[in-house]
Formats: sequence, structure tokens, C-alpha cells
Amino acid sequence: MAAAVRLSLRTLAQIAPGRSVEVRVPPFAAVQCIEGPRHTRGTPPNVVEMDPRTWLELATGILTWPDAMSTGKITASGNRADLAHHLPLLRL
Repeated sequence: MAAAVRLSLRTLAQIAPGRSVEVRVPPFAAVQCIEGPRHTRGTPPNVVEMDPRTWLELATGILTWPDAMSTGKITASGNRADLAHHLPLLRL
């Protein structure tokens, strides 16, 4: 699971480069992504956090962003902390 989380978060950072949003999936990894104002110190204003299973379900399209938000599986703060446009990571 750790390897899948790390690889998929790296993929997100590649398809949505930037440093305005920090996506955290503890205890495995965190990445910064999405273009916009760059954050350099302290807690970023745009943070998304979730458990590994939720992240992998979002990344693969098993779970949608609105469903995950409405059920409280995601903690998101800031006006850029919406990853719906970037998920699922692979679209067939």
C-alpha cells in the first residue's frame, strides 16, 4: 500500500505541477502540487489530507471527490484544495 500511495502521489505532482496545495496521505507520503501562489514556510494555506485507502480509491476512480468530501473521508482547507479536476489519475 505504501508503494502505491507514493507512486500515485508522485503521478499527481507530475500531472498537476506546482506548490500551492499540499496533499498528505499519512503515514506514507505528502506532495505539493497545483499551480498558484507558492508556499515556503509553516503550514500551507491549501492542505488536503486523507487515509491511504481513500487516496487510492480516488486515484483509481473507485471513489469520487464529491462522495469522499460528503462522507468526511477528506479534510481539505483553502480555496485551491479541490482535486476533483485531477482525479482519477488514469482515465481510460
